[in-house]
Amino acid sequence: MELELKNISVKLSNKEILKSINLKVNNGEFISLLGASGCGKSTMLKTIAGIIKQNEGSILLGGNLADKIPAHKRKTVIVFQDFRLFPHMTVAENISFPLKMMGTNKTKCREKAIELLEKVQLKGFENRHIDELSGGQMQRVALARALAAEPTVLLLDEPFSSLDINLRKNMRELVLSLQKEYKITTLLVTHDQEEALTMSHRIAFIHNGQIEQYDSPENIFKHPVNTLVADYFAEGVYIDGDIIDNKFISGLFTLDANKDNGKYKCLVRPLAVKVKKAEKGCFKVLDKIFQGDNYLLKLSNIDKKLNLESIISAPVDILEGDLVDVDLDKERLIFIPE
Repeated sequence: MELELKNISVKLSNKEILKSINLKVNNGEFISLLGASGCGKSTMLKTIAGIIKQNEGSILLGGNLADKIPAHKRKTVIVFQDFRLFPHMTVAENISFPLKMMGTNKTKCREKAIELLEKVQLKGFENRHIDELSGGQMQRVALARALAAEPTVLLLDEPFSSLDINLRKNMRELVLSLQKEYKITTLLVTHDQEEALTMSHRIAFIHNGQIEQYDSPENIFKHPVNTLVADYFAEGVYIDGDIIDNKFISGLFTLDANKDNGKYKCLVRPLAVKVKKAEKGCFKVLDKIFQGDNYLLKLSNIDKKLNLESIISAPVDILEGDLVDVDLDKERLIFIPE
């Protein structure tokens, strides 16, 4: 179902948490709400679900105004980080609870629970109790319970953050698979940039209660609108300069840049820095850090007081203390207007 937020503002304890949020999510789309803790992501999810009432603006579901629809009737279902399963119920009873609330008979409730357990790869777990499950298994039960409610919009509030790396990867794959199968419009709250980049059709980057950029993963990574967005995905070095007649001119270098005239910051990320060992190189390798498949080199140009980082593939014969020449990959440079 299509979801749209129009000028949504939320105040809690006299503090403005969300500020005139506008967001449109297409039917069946997977959207990540990305940003640091406290930026308003979870509040936005709870507002969509009707748990928190907005002070201003409107929520539309399928083009229809949802503001006066109570939370239990919106069919916008949240999976919380802490799962919120009922410890006194079996796995099957937990999953079928939403169906029971809708008046579904006991036999059909159990049949649906068993069907969904197979979907979340927990076949045969229907009679277990919650305290017999691992964290990853509880996560799958919470997801199955959410699907049992037949949501038109599925809301995921940092559901993977308590899982270890391997479980997190498996759960991401499972959620994506089910989301595609059921074609559910889905919003994921996360502060993990990798999670957002790999799972989403689009990402809404949120800072201080406002959406800074709403774009595809590729565009938000390669074409951030400001330094806040850029730094969240990959840090680098900023070089101030001007673009005049399609050339970026700074005190350090001049190169072609197909941008409008004006003042810019050129972001040089490590992958944009290419190095070559040279006896009379302009940069000195201050440190060489092993990162598994590659090395991170920390470089310094003493004359111009410029520090850069470069990522190079292993193995490589460049060592700490060596001199190197530096070349910039123009395709990986990012120009952010001031």
